[in-house]
Amino acid sequence: MNTMKLAIPLLVALAYGPSQALAEPILGQELASFAVLGATPEVTNIGATTLVGGVGISPALSITGKSTLTVNGVSALSSTDVHEGDALAISAQSQLTTAMTNLGLLGAGTTLPADLVGLTLSPGVYTVPAGTTNLSGTVTLDGQGNADAFWLFQMPSTLITSSGSTIDLINIAAGAAVFWDVGSSATLNSATSFEGNILASASITLGTGATIGCGRALASTGAVTMDTNTINALDCADTGAVNSNGLSGSNLDFVAGTRWVVVAAGENAGTRVSVPGTVLSVPEPGTIALFGFGLMGLALSQRRNLRLPT
Repeated sequence: MNTMKLAIPLLVALAYGPSQALAEPILGQELASFAVLGATPEVTNIGATTLVGGVGISPALSITGKSTLTVNGVSALSSTDVHEGDALAISAQSQLTTAMTNLGLLGAGTTLPADLVGLTLSPGVYTVPAGTTNLSGTVTLDGQGNADAFWLFQMPSTLITSSGSTIDLINIAAGAAVFWDVGSSATLNSATSFEGNILASASITLGTGATIGCGRALASTGAVTMDTNTINALDCADTGAVNSNGLSGSNLDFVAGTRWVVVAAGENAGTRVSVPGTVLSVPEPGTIALFGFGLMGLALSQRRNLRLPT
């Protein structure tokens, strides 16, 4: 009987408390506001380029080619979303460093061929080795109906696409996330139709007519070069992820140094998985508080039992 009484507070805590912590996007608020962010020596534009999202640079102060650059529907010459070495750009660069560190902590994942052409990839963490091209045609990213589908491509060296290559993103929703964590430089050659956030340690070059339908070009230490491009970091209706905030997702959580990713499919679909892969549930503050009350009840009951005469 005493055992049952002691268990009741604990059962209440587990039954009525939320079971998982709230996930947070990998990109900080300032960083997420940018479609393009460069470092040094400059951000350069040639031709009529359109950005949905801001453009910035830090620590360098030079963005060239603003006369033919449109930012959120306004010429870059007068747009308030152009940031050259100001506080917002500095903060975004700091958040970029943090984001790349956190993505690196998710590990290598499954190793793929250097050229992703012809593959259909479910959500997950992947490593793509260096090659003369990493995409010579079309690769399909299939979210399998998971609203929070997540892809991370670890690129230890470069990211290079061939001219006219395409990323086909299907079966996703607003919570989806696609990240390309690039160890050095990224190059999207002419007429590439790309999706996702490029976080490059060095530079990013977009060839003539290359597009990022939903995502960002974020360079940590190098330049960003644009040539008649379109980059959409905000409302991405073309991917089916309307109001997706540029495929930055909401399914990563680095609170208190714990790294998690949501499982997209299979028997553990929808659960959070800690690196390196143990299925776990993360208590929210409400759950922790209720669990604490349960422990208090257990302690008080034990004290009472100790005082009862034998």
